[in-house]
Amino acid sequence: MDFLSAWIVSPSALPFLCLIWGMQAQQAFRTEPRNLTVRMGATAVLRCEVLRASGTVQWVKDGLLLGPQRSLPGFPHYSMIGNPKRGQYHLQIEKAQLEDDAPYECQAGQSESSRAIVSSKAWVNVLIPPSSPYFELDMATPWVAGKKYTVTCVAPEAKPMAEISLYKDGVELTGAESFTMSGSKDKLLNTHAEVTVTALGSDNGRQLTCRAKNSPLFQTVETTLTMSVYFPPQPPVIVGLDSDEVKAGRTLTLECVSHGGNPLATLQWTKNGKVLSKTWEEDIVAQKSSSVLNLKITPADNQAELCCESVNLVFLLPRSVSRKITVLFEPAEVILLGSFTAVEGQELNVGCFASSSNPLVQIRWWLGYKELNNTVVTMEEGVNGGMTTMSNMTHQVSREEDGLKLTCEAFNKGTYFSKTQMTKLTVYYPPQKVWLDAPPQDVPLHAGTKIRLTCFSTGGNPTGALTWFKNGKPVTYAMKQTSFDRGVARELVLVLTASDNMATFRCDATNEAKKTVSAHTKLSVQFTALSMTITTSQEELRQGQTVTLDCQAGSSNPKANISWSLGFQRFQGVEQPPRAAQYGGVSVLSSLSLNLSSQHHNQKVICQAYSPVLVEGTNTFFKLNVLYPPEFSPHQPTHVQVVEDEMAAIPLLVSANPEEVSCVWLHRKELLVKERNLRYHWSDEYSLEIKNVTRTDAGVYTVMCENQEGLNQTSIMLDVQYAPSVKAEKEPVFVNMGETADLICVADANPITPDMFSWKWLGEGEVEMGEETQEDESGLLTIHDVTRAHAGIYQCTANNGIEPPARVDVQLVVQFKPELQKGSQWRKVGSRGDGTTTAEVVCQADGIPRVDFSWEKNGLRMDFTNPRYEERTVREGSFHTSTVRVLNVTAAHDYAVFSCTAHNALGEDKLDIQLVSTSHPDPPSSFRQVTVTHNSVTLEWIPGFNGGLRQRFRVRYRWDQSVSFLYVDVFPPRATTFTVTDLQASTTYNFSVNALNAMGESGYADNNAVLTITTKARPEVEEIPADDDSVSQNAGELPVYLTVVFTVVFGVLLVLNSLGCFFGHRWKKRRGQTGGGGGSVSDGKKNEEEESSQSTMNNSNKYESREKLNAAAQRTLLIESGSETDSNVYESYAAESSHFYYYPTVDYMPALSPHPEETQRHVFLPVALQEAAHHPVYEDVRDRGLYQEITASSAPSSFNNRLPHQWNNWRSSTDHQQGAERARDSADVQQLQQVSDVPFELRGELV
Repeated sequence: MDFLSAWIVSPSALPFLCLIWGMQAQQAFRTEPRNLTVRMGATAVLRCEVLRASGTVQWVKDGLLLGPQRSLPGFPHYSMIGNPKRGQYHLQIEKAQLEDDAPYECQAGQSESSRAIVSSKAWVNVLIPPSSPYFELDMATPWVAGKKYTVTCVAPEAKPMAEISLYKDGVELTGAESFTMSGSKDKLLNTHAEVTVTALGSDNGRQLTCRAKNSPLFQTVETTLTMSVYFPPQPPVIVGLDSDEVKAGRTLTLECVSHGGNPLATLQWTKNGKVLSKTWEEDIVAQKSSSVLNLKITPADNQAELCCESVNLVFLLPRSVSRKITVLFEPAEVILLGSFTAVEGQELNVGCFASSSNPLVQIRWWLGYKELNNTVVTMEEGVNGGMTTMSNMTHQVSREEDGLKLTCEAFNKGTYFSKTQMTKLTVYYPPQKVWLDAPPQDVPLHAGTKIRLTCFSTGGNPTGALTWFKNGKPVTYAMKQTSFDRGVARELVLVLTASDNMATFRCDATNEAKKTVSAHTKLSVQFTALSMTITTSQEELRQGQTVTLDCQAGSSNPKANISWSLGFQRFQGVEQPPRAAQYGGVSVLSSLSLNLSSQHHNQKVICQAYSPVLVEGTNTFFKLNVLYPPEFSPHQPTHVQVVEDEMAAIPLLVSANPEEVSCVWLHRKELLVKERNLRYHWSDEYSLEIKNVTRTDAGVYTVMCENQEGLNQTSIMLDVQYAPSVKAEKEPVFVNMGETADLICVADANPITPDMFSWKWLGEGEVEMGEETQEDESGLLTIHDVTRAHAGIYQCTANNGIEPPARVDVQLVVQFKPELQKGSQWRKVGSRGDGTTTAEVVCQADGIPRVDFSWEKNGLRMDFTNPRYEERTVREGSFHTSTVRVLNVTAAHDYAVFSCTAHNALGEDKLDIQLVSTSHPDPPSSFRQVTVTHNSVTLEWIPGFNGGLRQRFRVRYRWDQSVSFLYVDVFPPRATTFTVTDLQASTTYNFSVNALNAMGESGYADNNAVLTITTKARPEVEEIPADDDSVSQNAGELPVYLTVVFTVVFGVLLVLNSLGCFFGHRWKKRRGQTGGGGGSVSDGKKNEEEESSQSTMNNSNKYESREKLNAAAQRTLLIESGSETDSNVYESYAAESSHFYYYPTVDYMPALSPHPEETQRHVFLPVALQEAAHHPVYEDVRDRGLYQEITASSAPSSFNNRLPHQWNNWRSSTDHQQGAERARDSADVQQLQQVSDVPFELRGELV
């Protein structure tokens, strides 16, 4: 109360009291929301201010309360803004969307002091621009010019509807009609605008544009479409035809061009409606089509119409251009018609025809050099639009015009072409005289005599044609007519016959003048019987019958005498009186009787008519056809041989009459029928042929033959011979060493010939073959006292003379008791006894049959169930290798004697192998010479025990004049054959070899034995003969200018060499004083372990790029400094010049050459060479894979110089030994894994 009274009393409190009173009054709107238009995505604000707001103010959207909170949760882009203390409750709509287009109300709720109030509705109108408009038009199919098309553009998804404008190439199209359709959502409208467009050819490639806009607030959106309009091309034109007249034979090159059109025109050439060409080219840039036609003009093209047509998809009716051409052509031929021969005084009628030509030709006639004008010319239409010309000429001939040339000339004025045809004129007149040259008519001539009758004729044109006639009939066998200086002659050569007796021979001379002149004569001829005929009255003649033959001799002059003969027999028949016959002669008849047998069949009975006057006769024969049953020839073979797979021909020599004989063949009582076996073939109906004959076809063949007269048979043996096939009676053949081996092969062959078996050894080297014998079809090779060298493959060859020989391989297996490898390298195995390494004790035996192994340790049988011991046996042929692996080797438990016993069915062998600590190697043994030349020696040795480490070898040698030994390291390190090169000829050397490993070196081989070898003398070089010029040139002195040049060069080289030696000595001295980068040999030895681990890396880095030392070329020199073993320093080749050369391992392989020892005790070398001294470079080279390359390519003489028998003896043992050594070398690498695999309590003791 005191407070109120203070306010009342104070005048300044009156306004405040009025405000408190007003707040308790009715609430009202100061500002109500109004309709609002907003772009989509913009912010809209509906204003609402309430005076004296006492209730809850909130907004209502389309009947939905949005909530009283000002942040309006649930409506992310809605919020109420403004100052609430001033009653401001504005509704802010951010990023307005279509969903926000609705009526809104502002409400103030009821309170204790006021009722609720609601504002008027306010609409939010959200404007949405249309999406990109598009054409409802498919331009994939181009328009055709002249046609009308409806273009529709759609402006989708707009609010309010969009207004659309259409443009063609920037010009607005009028007459467009628009309508709207509902959009994809409520309140959205799609506006469609349609307009009709007439397509023009100029519209092709132009743009149709559709622009849409629905509010000034938005930018206009548009889309464009490129119109593709088909329109016809322009009419074509022909280029290249200057004139319509063209000569035949010319080639026209014409071009047809058509501009414009979409698509460009398709062109084709036609001639008289027929297509000539359908090829054309299109020029897109120039918008034209062109087609080139090359046309060879022929007469057939006369008046032809050449047409070029152009079409495209729009204008299907072709547009064309045509040109008609006139072809000027000559006549194809000029022909003379009629006969050009005539009798003197007659009229000659001939014609000349010129084939079709354009233009017409003019024809002229010439006889010799005289023009003939008595002609009649006619013209007709010819082919190809030309004209033919015919000229007929008449002329009376005389004898003087004979042989003149008659010429027809055709001239074409259009082509200036002249063509001629000519012929020779012939004028006939008759011959003048004919006479004969012949024997006198009263002189008799013998038949068979050759005579000549000659007819002569003179004069006439042509000369007379002579024809001989006999008794008025032409003679066709006269000789050809010949000519002489005044006429012709024709000779008739006669071999006189009976018909020439008293015959008349006439000769006629005629020619084209049709007048005949003749001459004739007669001949008297004597002749033998013209015919001989033998006849009989019996129709069939059989064996045992008697036949009577009659012989009738024809006309003869004078009479002939008749006689008979049969083979060598002569008979005299019964002769009848003679009778008159033709050609003025007489005929005679004689008869003969015979008793017939089969031998008479097909024999000839001869009848002869003999003339004593002519001392000659005529004969004939009668062939006897005697019927008899089949008979076999005495020459019929009874035994036939043939080779298998060939064709067997069994001849059958059978005769019979009648010859229709049926024969059947039997083999093993079985009838042979061709249809049953196609291999059977009867070549001549009787002889048998068997194709691809086999040995089963051999045997006796019986053939039975029968005809109408009876039956007969015979037998034939067929012997089929064939190449051998061979097989081993037993394979393989097992035999114990020292016994006798019998190798037998059995052949199947025909024939079985002596010495048809031969044996061959197929193994390497030579062995004693033994004794070869043969028992029938078996071949036997007997080998006495068999040794192991006899084991292998033997080949048995059987050859009976028929190809091919047969072969079979027989393996001889020689069984022998086991033989163990017992060299020094097999009797020891080295391993560190510290419990961390694995040792492999290897025992290798050679024996057959299978070899088994048993092991003892210090006399007690080993128990391989103990995991510290593993045994593995490998078998390769006759070699059997047993390897015992001892894990975690300790000196106390495992340094012992391991006894290996190899046994099989034939015996056993035993070897004691001592497992010892690693040490320096044992000396090699069997040191010997392999080959020697004038400058090299090849040495070979057997390695000893390697001390349990990888070993290498060194050769030491010297000669009488040398002050110290030379040393050469063997490469590859473990090779047992090595060639020392660059030796002097005819010099005696002493050689030794020893072994080295990481723990030291051995003594020299064979108890320090020295191998003394003298090299051969240097071979003399043959002198090559030279010609005189070369000899004289070589014999002459060296030219002066060459002498000067050589002197200068030698002086320069000498100076450079001196400088090199000086600077090299100073550098070497400086290195020794400073000690930088290297120390003495003793210093290097102290750090052996450290340098050993680093040398490989340093060498690899230093010589990786073309400077790696070539291990095959590296020479080593042993410098003595206290002891040979501990002071190994390797110096390069050119030691005296103090320069060090490093050769690339791939490209350079210098020859190995020795170096004399030096007396100085300390030599300081570059770091790279000091590292190489402790770890030779060839170790690295080998690890990088060059070992195999060098072995295969660069050092064959060093690796393969064993003698053949030594190689065979050592090869297998060396290979297996090297395999064992490689296994031992890898044991150290694998020891960590192997130790970890064994339980700790079983690893043994450490010493």
